[in-house]
Amino acid sequence: MTSTDHRLPDEGALAQFWEIARVRAGIDRIGVVVGASALGAVVPPAWSFGDSPALADALLDLVLSGEKRATATALWEFEVGDEPRPNAGDLSIVLDGAGRPRALIRTTAVRVERFCDVDAEFAAAEGEDDGSLESWRREHEAYWRRLAQTEGGQPFSAEMPVLLEEFEVLYRQAAVPENEMQVPTRETER
Repeated sequence: MTSTDHRLPDEGALAQFWEIARVRAGIDRIGVVVGASALGAVVPPAWSFGDSPALADALLDLVLSGEKRATATALWEFEVGDEPRPNAGDLSIVLDGAGRPRALIRTTAVRVERFCDVDAEFAAAEGEDDGSLESWRREHEAYWRRLAQTEGGQPFSAEMPVLLEEFEVLYRQAAVPENEMQVPTRETER
């Protein structure tokens, strides 16, 4: 679940974070020059979970702890936000509620299911609440009902399509004030 209601990230902070994260995650620009991949050349999209800074921070904490390894987004959210759907292999920078970059993730799997068909295994991978399918359905229904009203999305339905995304964390950034972030050099990373 993503939203653009939070504070926008500072482009300089994103660039600094990306320089650190790509090196620590083993995503190197050298491979780009010789054609291995374009992943290291461009700063990935940055976003936060949820629809408020408090929810963004709470969900980010679950990601950083390893409890949250998946997320769900109503398909209409991509249309309303004019955002592309994620694909396996995509990189993203996850922001905290203040718009600071905190994690680099890679999407590992994407599928679309009806809300009513989401299973207990996926609900547990989201790592929210008590991890049960029942709490997943209750909390996500409330979230999408709220978001439909505030963002102009489609009314909630148990039949509505939901994009289910699984991801792995490639790099975690401790909460550090932006003015203290340092870009590692090749010598310091060895």
